[in-house]
Amino acid sequence: MPTLLIADDHPLFRAALRQAAADAVDALQVREADSLDSVLAALDAEPGIDLVLLDLHMPGNHGLAGLAAIRAQHPGVAVIVVSANDDPRVVRRALDHGAAGYLPKSAGLDELRDAIRSVMACEQWLPASLRAAVTRAQSSADDSALAARLASLSPQQFRVLVLVAEGLLNKQIADRLDVQERTVKAHLSAIFDRLGVRNRTQAGVVLRELELSDPARHLEP
Repeated sequence: MPTLLIADDHPLFRAALRQAAADAVDALQVREADSLDSVLAALDAEPGIDLVLLDLHMPGNHGLAGLAAIRAQHPGVAVIVVSANDDPRVVRRALDHGAAGYLPKSAGLDELRDAIRSVMACEQWLPASLRAAVTRAQSSADDSALAARLASLSPQQFRVLVLVAEGLLNKQIADRLDVQERTVKAHLSAIFDRLGVRNRTQAGVVLRELELSDPARHLEP
């Protein structure tokens, strides 16, 4: 029985996705999460989840970092990015970082059903309206290299990298992950080597390169 995790911080949007998903796949089990932390906790607790519908902008996730975290820590889970941002360059970056599909929030229910069915069948999916533009938006060499470097990290190394980017010290990271401080230092050495950086600051910058602005956020004058 396939299992879907809907990750979005808006309850009404989650409800709409749940109904459309239930119509798309028979006997589908649906889980929900409203933050990146709850997404990762759900995946840890239920390794059999098949697909995540991931909002790019939700608590704890501001761009592609959440996608990279899921791909690093749970590489067997397929991810469809669901976002108000339909810039072909952003879509291209999401695919480069391991998304199996990309669904604009403006898409209709038929497209959502088609996306879920296609990705469940191990196919990549994009809406017809974006395919040509995404094909023209060729992968950036820098972004492709970044995706490869991040993909080389182990799940625990990626967790350490996230905490480093949050500004935690080695002892704090050790306490958070329930490991010894020397283990954190060993992970940091491996992280620096695989990312091609020299220190914690540079490592944090690498992760922040995945941040994206939220097109749904209106700035006050």
